Amino acid sequence: MLAVIQSIQCLYQTSVKKLSLLDGIPPLLFRLYLAPIMIQAGWNKYTNFSDIVSWFGNAEWGLGLPFPILLAFLATAAELIGGILLLLGLLTRLVSIPLIITMLVAIFTVHLPNGWLAIADSASWLADGTIFYNENIMQADEKLAAANSLLQEYGHYNWLTASGKFVILNNGIEFAATYFIILLSLLFTGGGRFTSLDYWLKTRFCQSNRIN
Repeated sequence: MLAVIQSIQCLYQTSVKKLSLLDGIPPLLFRLYLAPIMIQAGWNKYTNFSDIVSWFGNAEWGLGLPFPILLAFLATAAELIGGILLLLGLLTRLVSIPLIITMLVAIFTVHLPNGWLAIADSASWLADGTIFYNENIMQADEKLAAANSLLQEYGHYNWLTASGKFVILNNGIEFAATYFIILLSLLFTGGGRFTSLDYWLKTRFCQSNRIN
């Protein structure tokens, strides 16, 4: 019996070792998923920079942050340049740090008051809990029903819903938290073995060191 267990364990370890040769694929997929999102966010900030500065600095209808020009510039650069570097797998660990900070700022200054959900769903346990309770979500069904009723009576409802049903944006931390987790993973794993410029540059110039 012990010999069987040892054989199974050896087979398992051998399989894991072979599978580790492909451990660069998950970081690659993370980067390919996240890079376009960051680049688009950074580009939007760049093309609307004055509005972003006003939103960062205004305490009445914005975030009320100090040094809004500097912070808007840093956020724009982190997302736009960082997204490009993520796509290439270049300086992956380094660029993950300002992006992690950006996500944390977004979570705590913008999204957290709205709870977890990005899209309002009153049936979700994440909307009706002690931690993530949000009254606006609980009222979303009533508002959505009213909006659909008005559109059915006065609008081109079938045309408007041909691509999908209407939803109410809740703007919770769901997306920002997901991006944060991915970036934290990339901080520890790097861009990926065989799948990033980081790997090939280090292989070329630091051949005595292996990297993942």
